[in-house]
This record gives sequence, structure tokens and C-alpha cells, in this order.
Amino acid sequence: MKAIAPSHLKLMFGSSQPTSRSYSCVQNAQRSDSCGTSRSEWRSTFATLTSKVVTQKTLPMPPVSVGIDHVNGHNRAARVLGMNQKPLSVNDLPPAPMHGGANLRVAYQGVPGAYSEAAACKAYPNYESVPCDQFEVAFQAVELWIADRAVLPIENSLGGSIHRNYDLLLRHCLHIVGEVQLPVHHCLLALPGVRKEFLTCVMSHPQGLAQCERTLTKLGLNVTRKAVDNTAVAAEHIAANNIRDTAAIASARAAEIYGLEILEDGLQDDASNVTRFVMLAREPIVPRTDRPFKTSIVFAHEKGTSVLYKVLSAFAARDISLTKIESRPNHNRPIRLVDEANVGTAKHFEYMFYIDFEASMAETRVQNALSEVRELTSFLRVLGSYPMDMTPWSPSSSTSHTASSKMNHSYGNVNMAKP
Repeated sequence: MKAIAPSHLKLMFGSSQPTSRSYSCVQNAQRSDSCGTSRSEWRSTFATLTSKVVTQKTLPMPPVSVGIDHVNGHNRAARVLGMNQKPLSVNDLPPAPMHGGANLRVAYQGVPGAYSEAAACKAYPNYESVPCDQFEVAFQAVELWIADRAVLPIENSLGGSIHRNYDLLLRHCLHIVGEVQLPVHHCLLALPGVRKEFLTCVMSHPQGLAQCERTLTKLGLNVTRKAVDNTAVAAEHIAANNIRDTAAIASARAAEIYGLEILEDGLQDDASNVTRFVMLAREPIVPRTDRPFKTSIVFAHEKGTSVLYKVLSAFAARDISLTKIESRPNHNRPIRLVDEANVGTAKHFEYMFYIDFEASMAETRVQNALSEVRELTSFLRVLGSYPMDMTPWSPSSSTSHTASSKMNHSYGNVNMAKP
């Protein structure tokens, strides 16, 4: 499917650049050091932290016709989402009504056979898949009610953070409602009868290529590397175009789907290769204290990075364990002049800071910590408070990736509260 240019996004959904909508979710909110135990009290407290959104322009929801084609959400956009269909693109995003089925529609980036599909299956075993050709399309599919959830990668144990999705978490107002940690087991795939020594090119997602670089060198393959949008897209492209001098780095399931052979199993440089995915929804879930929870926030300060130490101290003083710190450029104010007259040539980069910590928003110590952070910063947004993925993990093997259908993966279910 043809990639959508940023100009098309602007025409359909307004400016693609971050607005005050993205960066004004929580500013100078009233202090609140306690959270009630009832659902209504929790919603009120959570709204103080996450729902003070200043919008420049709210995405309109065009009226939905009630003709026979729209019964239970089975309109044109819904039909695009069936099995063996091309990934959803921005052109398919005009709003559709919420579907009436019991199963959730789950958006992911890529095509069948992608690791994101496996993560979606682990998170929601009885789901209806909504493959999307871009990360942002998956966000918009949930916002426009075409999908109920999105499952998107946020970091990999070898390749690091997926920066694009960190930026999109700010640009969109979805909530993290869970996480999935998926072992990644790469294979070298080619058309039947192709031999490794005759390969001239290897295709995969940039992270897939990076995660197998040393192994490719050890195999003595004199091949060029070609980056594509998704590991499974590489397998699909080779099969669809009958390319016999090129191999794909993808999952064993992709080989099964697209009729390719596995030339090399376990191609990743490190067997402990895990990608962490986040599950996104339009509404937050109610956090609890009866199971391990994780909370994700993002903050910034108009005077730069000097506040970072004080923010970290707010968590350290309450024995709250941080699991992730990530900085990204502040798109609203990327550069700050440092002299008093604000006209000098010395400049500092401005950053947004993302933090994950192991604690629930239902805990008093977390509420007190966030109240202190709110006083220290000019911007604070809670991205979500959600159950941690506590499923047992061991280095993956190819046998766990060769299920006959997406509903029969051996990844196991996420131990989580259903949002």
C-alpha cells in the first residue's frame, strides 16, 4: 500500500505538527495528595492529572449513516480490516461506528506475520486484527473508533527505544492500559530452493537488521542491507515478487504465511532479544494495588534540564523504583537561549523527559510524588498506570513461532486486568 505523505495527514486531520494539545495536558494542576477508593473518586483524581487538555483544534467526528452497510460497524472501512487484506492506511480512516461484537479490534503496525501481530495476540487472544501501515495510523484508528486498542512497540532490549512512538504518545491523547514483553526470534527467510551463498541482499526493518548484524557477518554473507517498514513486509515483498537473490529477516510465522524457507534459525546476535509493547486505549483503566503496576509519565520545565535531579529525588525519597528514563526534543521549543536578555548566541536543547516507574497511581506515595513533580515542572502528563507483564520469560525458539494461525501462538496471555 502506498505510503501516506505528511501533507495528506494535514489535509485529513489538521496539522501534523505538535500543538498545545500535545503539551498542555497537566500544567499547574491543583495539589491532591490522596486518592479515593471508589471508581468515581479515582476518576476525579485521575482527571486532575491527565485530562486538563488545551486543544487548538479537536478532530471532528463526521456523521455516520445508518444504512444497512453500517450495521454493527460493517461499513467499507470495516471490510478492509478482514483477514488477508492490505494494512490499513490513512485513506481508510474516516470514522466508523464502534463495532458491536464481543471481541476487541486491535490495531498494530505491519502485516500478518509481524512481531507486532504476535504481541497483539498475546495481549488480546480473541481479537480482530487491524493491521496498519504506519504507527500513527494505529493511533488514529483508535481515536476514530475504527479500533478499540492499539499494540505498538516502545523499546527493544538490543535496539533501544522506538523514538517515533514516544513522540506519538505526546501528539495523541491515548492512554497506556497495559504492556507486553515479547521474545523476538529472527530467521533468515528466502524462496524455496534459494541457497545462502547466492544471496546478494537482505531485507528487514532497521531494528531487525541491527539485531542480526554480527551473525550475518559470521555467516560470511556478502550482501547489501535494505531497510523496509516491517520484518513481515520484507517477507511478503520477496514472496509477492519472486525475488530469488534476496532474503528477509523475519519470524518463522512470516515464513509459514508467505511460503518461504528458513535458511538460518535464531539469527539474532543475542538470544535475550525482547521487545516491549504498550497497549493503548481511549480511556485509562482504574489502577489497583493488588498486583504489580507500572506508571508512565512525561514532563518538562521551561527553565531547561536543571529540574531533572529534583524530580528524580521525589521518587527516590519515596522508594519508588524507576525502570526507564528517556529524553526527546521538545518540539514546541527545541532551542533555549541562555543569556538573561534572551538574545545571545549560546543555546541549549530543550527536552521532554519520559519516566516509567514500578508503582500504581492508587498508592499514596505515588500521588505524593507526582504532586511534588507537578510543583517542580511546567508540564506533566500521566501517560498511563497499568499492570506489568509478569508472564515467565525464556529465550525464544523457532518452535514457538510456527503456529498455524494467529489465534494459536505459544506466547501465552498477559497477566493483566482487562481494560
